Amino acid sequence: MNKQNKKGNRYKENTKKKVKTNKKLIPNIILIFFIILFVFSGFKIIMWFLNNRENKKIAEEISQAITIDEENVEEKEKYKVDFQALKDKNSDTVGFLKVNGTNIEYTVVKGTNNSYYLKHNFNKESNSAGWIFADYKNKVDGTDKNLVIYGHNMRNDSMFGSLKNILNDDWHNEEENKYVTFITENDNSIYEVFSVYQVADEDYYITTDFKDNEFNDFIKTIKSRSKFDFDVDINENDNILTLSTCANNNKYRVVLHAKKIIE
Repeated sequence: MNKQNKKGNRYKENTKKKVKTNKKLIPNIILIFFIILFVFSGFKIIMWFLNNRENKKIAEEISQAITIDEENVEEKEKYKVDFQALKDKNSDTVGFLKVNGTNIEYTVVKGTNNSYYLKHNFNKESNSAGWIFADYKNKVDGTDKNLVIYGHNMRNDSMFGSLKNILNDDWHNEEENKYVTFITENDNSIYEVFSVYQVADEDYYITTDFKDNEFNDFIKTIKSRSKFDFDVDINENDNILTLSTCANNNKYRVVLHAKKIIE
């Protein structure tokens, strides 16, 4: 009996020690978890700041290739773009985009896919803010029925971060905001906005190839989605511009469609 009691007591003591050890271990594990989380979050914030600062610097540098004549009453003549200087920096350069009522005033590039410039800047450096880029399926030669341009929705309103302004009444109430300038080497164009909306992530509105009456059906659909009525007529002979950015953790897209009216 004594031996059994001693064994029982030792078992109880060992069990108590294990319980105490586990009680001490759990808080330590939790502490380590939060330390790792804190370090990771701090790293992400620092990288976000550095990426945005780098892109701001690049934008300022390449803006030297763009001359703005504010006194020129012709909107499409206000901007003089030195495409050779831009292409010397990045041969993927295809245009310059200006969206009234937003901070969007960027050179536009086009890669061989729609992934590269999501994570690379104008200098082709790895950068989470990416750059403004045209859909790789577009020709960007003035013949595209639907020229699609993408950009990240950055919290500091850089890239396409300020595109969300188009959903505000204040933006819509300003007449000049209804026009978008897009300049290429061979085409200085003004586009008139006819539809703005937010939609769940999909591929329909970025269709670039149309057959028979598909374009007319496409126009009817995207016009019907608009938050505002712009009273703009469009037919099968028109060309349009589509701007797109993500929203609400990539679940939605903020979209602008505009019709080419001056070239």
